[in-house]
Amino acid sequence: MLYVDIPSREEFLRLSDIRSDACISIYIETSPLRQKLETSKIQFGNFIKEALQQLVEKGFDKRRLALLEEELYSVLKDESFWDLHARSLAVLATPETVRTFRLANDLPNRLDVSERFYLKPLLRALTFAHSAYILALSENKVRLIEFFSDAPAVDIEVAGMPTQLQEAMGDAASHDYNHGAVHDKVRLAQYTRKIDQALRPIFAGHDYPLILVSTESLASIYRSTNSLPNLTNETLFTNADHIGTAELVTRVRPMMDKYYQSQLDALKPLFESRAGERRVTQDLSDTARAATFGAIELLMINIESHAPGTVDDQGRVTFDATSQGNYGIVDEIAKRAMTTGARVIAVRSGDLPPGADVQAILRYPI
Repeated sequence: MLYVDIPSREEFLRLSDIRSDACISIYIETSPLRQKLETSKIQFGNFIKEALQQLVEKGFDKRRLALLEEELYSVLKDESFWDLHARSLAVLATPETVRTFRLANDLPNRLDVSERFYLKPLLRALTFAHSAYILALSENKVRLIEFFSDAPAVDIEVAGMPTQLQEAMGDAASHDYNHGAVHDKVRLAQYTRKIDQALRPIFAGHDYPLILVSTESLASIYRSTNSLPNLTNETLFTNADHIGTAELVTRVRPMMDKYYQSQLDALKPLFESRAGERRVTQDLSDTARAATFGAIELLMINIESHAPGTVDDQGRVTFDATSQGNYGIVDEIAKRAMTTGARVIAVRSGDLPPGADVQAILRYPI
């Protein structure tokens, strides 16, 4: 099972406001298997040495350097901290504080030393939170499991939801079965319809995906009666009656990447439609101005790109190839868009038009 903790949107914005004479951003590839973490610890130790050496070469204050070294090594030497991990680790440190985030996303090893934190990789974790529900369904057992990005999975008791076919149909099911009066598919459809009705209130307030785990025949019947838009297209075909909660989550997590990709693919027609309304831009300067004045509704940014430079208070862009660190124009655009309520999605370069660092849907035509 993955152990993850990611910042909230509000915490992300607070981190993006931090300025210091030394902001160290470290991203490390990790593993949920403890025996594989030694390589991650070695890489982390190497990044600590490299970051400190960079600061020494810049003539950084020795007292503050010692404070920063203490903060970073407090993470490396904490054996209990290295007991539980996910796929990536983010460590954000200044001489005064250190923050760590265990992430379900696959992020490459990276070090950044600057006056602010490099947060684009962390925004990827906010975009794809890896939190969802599992509906483990059979004739003999029904379970709804909620699993999170930052807490252990739990089984949810759902008011009014039958726990098995016999309970759903009562005496009628036994009578029909014994006399063969009602076809099996009819009874199963009645059963799955009751499950769907019980689940509706659970998904009324959010859009977390629902992943179905069932046999092929029963899954087909459930989908024919389902009314929830949260249900993912992909099903894990197995009988989950004797599979524990943690094991089910482990099997389902790889399906989340496919689900998120389908969500991105579904945005393409929306961008095409809004382009016809003159509400789409890929230009960095136009996007920066729109973000500054709260005109962005949806923003996609390329987490693999770096456009060095600054954005002033009026949204004017200045490109500067000599600027230090990985923080740049795209990072500032993302921060301003989030601050004004835009939905911000951090994606790979292949999910954007060729050559684009950003793609935005605006709230009104330009």
